[in-house]
Amino acid sequence: MTTEQIQDYGDNPLLKRETDHYKSEYIEAFVEKWDDLIDWEARANSEGEFFINELKKLNAKRILDVATGTGFHSIRLIEAGFDVTSADGSPFMLAKAFENGRKRGHILRTVQADWRWLNRDVHGKYDAVICLGNSFTHLFSERDRRKSLAEFYAAIKHDGVLILDQRNYDMILDKGFSSKHIYYYAGDNVSAEPEYTDEGLARFKYGFPDGSTYNLNMYPLRKGYVRGLLHEVGFQTIQTFGDFQETYHQEEPDFFVHVAGKYYGNEYDDK
Repeated sequence: MTTEQIQDYGDNPLLKRETDHYKSEYIEAFVEKWDDLIDWEARANSEGEFFINELKKLNAKRILDVATGTGFHSIRLIEAGFDVTSADGSPFMLAKAFENGRKRGHILRTVQADWRWLNRDVHGKYDAVICLGNSFTHLFSERDRRKSLAEFYAAIKHDGVLILDQRNYDMILDKGFSSKHIYYYAGDNVSAEPEYTDEGLARFKYGFPDGSTYNLNMYPLRKGYVRGLLHEVGFQTIQTFGDFQETYHQEEPDFFVHVAGKYYGNEYDDK
């Protein structure tokens, strides 16, 4: 195995708590296995038409997918008739997304971009920005989170939305980890579980059928904190779903999805 194929966490992986470290986590070998982890067909079945329906309900047409990963949501939205630009900070992810698009007859419009300087590399205004796949938790500092959200806000039209998801870290921190294994990481014989958590770090281990394992260090964002931050950055309305349902119908969802509006109105009850 070459050095390019080894994740480098140094002598103490628990000390790796900086935003830029994701660049050395998403190595090519890990990215090549990512689709085995999420299982496109299983994930499409589990989330259904949730994102497509939300965007159509808001009359969104031009979408910026800022965490495209291997292209799952970008390609689903393209096939649903949306005009999509796909961005990611990892060149390996973008290459895989482009490859996945080609296999399905699409040429993805891809941009490598750091969220903190998003509008330097991505131009124009969008009806919606989507930041999915628990990606926002790669930001370890308050400053990076605020800067990124401000960049998202600036990229959205005056009546547009940001759709951002996250793991239910409240449950992990307060009650311990459990998962239905049906929503985001639904592949067969794969695992995605935390091997260490504290209020400033969730270190996840990903296992595959061939015995290989990889790690991601993420910041365990609490739901209330994210909602507060969205308000403080300027989003006027926020609706939060749990596992694609309204949260008050779901006590312990695996994931939360926040739909944050850049407008004043009563389209969403703020809850």
